[in-house]
Amino acid sequence: MQGKKDYQEKPFSHFQLSERIPKNNFYRRLKGVLNLNFLYKQTKDYYVESGQKSIDLVVFFKLCLVGYLENLISDLKLIAHCSMRLDIFYFIRYDIDEELPWHCTINRTRQLFSESVFEEVFTMDLLYLTGHRVKSVLVIKINFEKCQEKKEITLQSLRKKL
Repeated sequence: MQGKKDYQEKPFSHFQLSERIPKNNFYRRLKGVLNLNFLYKQTKDYYVESGQKSIDLVVFFKLCLVGYLENLISDLKLIAHCSMRLDIFYFIRYDIDEELPWHCTINRTRQLFSESVFEEVFTMDLLYLTGHRVKSVLVIKINFEKCQEKKEITLQSLRKKL
C-alpha cells in the first residue's frame, strides 16, 4: 500500500530554539563570544528620551553583521533571509514567534548613524573576534548615499578564526 504523508500544523507545546541549533553552528559560536552591550552607551547621544522606542541596537548591529557575512546588500533580502534561518534568530535573541524588524526600520536606523560609528563598531567587533588588527583582515566600505554595503572577507575565513 502506498503511504502518503498528511501534513497538519500543530502548535508547539514545548520548543526551545537553543536545543535546535547545533553546538558547532557558526552563529551559535559567534553569539557566545560577541558582546555588543557597549553599543548602548556609545550611541545614546543619537537618541532622545521621549518618543517611540527604536529597534534594539544590538539586534540592529547583529543584523548588519549578518548582512556583511552573508553578502546581503538589500535590507529587504536581509530580513527575508533571516526569517528563514533559526540560527540567526538565536544569534539576534529572537524567539520563533517574534516578528523581525521591518526592512524600512533597518534602513532608517542605518541612516541615523554616521559612517564613523559603523567603522568603529565593526572594527572593534571583528578585532575582538579575530584577535588581529581588523584593518588588515577586513575592509568594510559603506556607501551611505545608496545604503549598499560591500565587504572584503569571506564567511569561511571568519569561521576559521572562531
